[in-house]
Amino acid sequence: MKLSAHPLWLVGFRPFFLLACLAGLAFPLLWALMFTGKLPAPASPVSALQWHAHEMFFGFGWAVLGGFLLTATKNWGQVRGWHGPALVGLAAAWVIERVGMAFGAGWPPLLFWLSNLLFLAAIVAMLLWTLLRHRGQDSFADNPFFYVVLPAFLAAKLLVLDQPHFHAGVTMAIGLYRMAFLLMLERTLTQFMKGLFQVEVLRKPWLDGAIKLLGLALVFQAWLPVLPAALLLGLLAALLAVRFVGWRPDLGFTRIDLAVMFLGYLAIVAQLLVEAAGLLGVGVWVGSVSVHLFTVGVMGLIIPAMFVRISKGHTGRKVVFDAGDKLVLWIMLTALVLRVVLPQLVPAAYGRWVHLSAGAWFLGFGILGLRLLPRLIAPRIDGKEH
Repeated sequence: MKLSAHPLWLVGFRPFFLLACLAGLAFPLLWALMFTGKLPAPASPVSALQWHAHEMFFGFGWAVLGGFLLTATKNWGQVRGWHGPALVGLAAAWVIERVGMAFGAGWPPLLFWLSNLLFLAAIVAMLLWTLLRHRGQDSFADNPFFYVVLPAFLAAKLLVLDQPHFHAGVTMAIGLYRMAFLLMLERTLTQFMKGLFQVEVLRKPWLDGAIKLLGLALVFQAWLPVLPAALLLGLLAALLAVRFVGWRPDLGFTRIDLAVMFLGYLAIVAQLLVEAAGLLGVGVWVGSVSVHLFTVGVMGLIIPAMFVRISKGHTGRKVVFDAGDKLVLWIMLTALVLRVVLPQLVPAAYGRWVHLSAGAWFLGFGILGLRLLPRLIAPRIDGKEH
């Protein structure tokens, strides 16, 4: 069997969810060791902090987002989707980027930038090709938001790698991921509530539209004046809070697999409020609370549950969270408490909380990856191809 014909390369979520688990267990732990001086910084052309932010947003984050969108866009457009050699090439480009970020300090600049931009440029082009070519049969009217969001990730990446514009790049990256999660939660969480509890949750076109337009505007928060930016952040938080109440959290919190999605939703609200308060000079926090509310609170809670659902449903299995799946979710909840809450209560032990939170990510994504592996390297159990 040719490499590209292996079941691993049938659809995008298979290789990239495994790569995301590898990144999720490794990158936070490596950073914790660097942060506390236990490990030297990588031989990268950028600073250790830039390496950390870049690898979490564009190594881990884009393995997740790429795997999800390669799978979702084929379903939205009702087409076969990218598979085989195309996925092998993308995965190889992702690995090459990691090598360049870790060891590229002495590389010729052209070689470093080629290694750094190849994966993201290629996957964005492939996703846009699918969305635009098959837009006539697209099942979601708001997918044009991706026409802006996807290429904007390239700009955010370049800003993160440019020291004078690092903060703007991080802010833009969070804004772009926020948009992706807002679109995903609107589509999936409402369906889950209807399917599991037979309830119709709050859906108002004006409210959903306002949330997405505000989210898109806040992608460019770094270039807005402070007061308007703070007002937009507060307004989006308020609209999301109103919608949250109408999405029946009283039912959602009765199941851990839904509860982590509702908590991830609330983490978006909390991050917006903390960011707005920071712009206005209100409140004093220990650590980068705004950033980690999003990365550990939103991404860290929602992504593992998403991996379980997609890896089971798209391999022909019944989507049921067993004891092992629930254990991973509890571990990731613990990581959030360790990284965001406990540093505020016991700031003197900040380095310890960073280590313990990273250890929780190592454990959570390690268990998740081992559980996903047999499903993702084998054919579907229902006899379908992909």
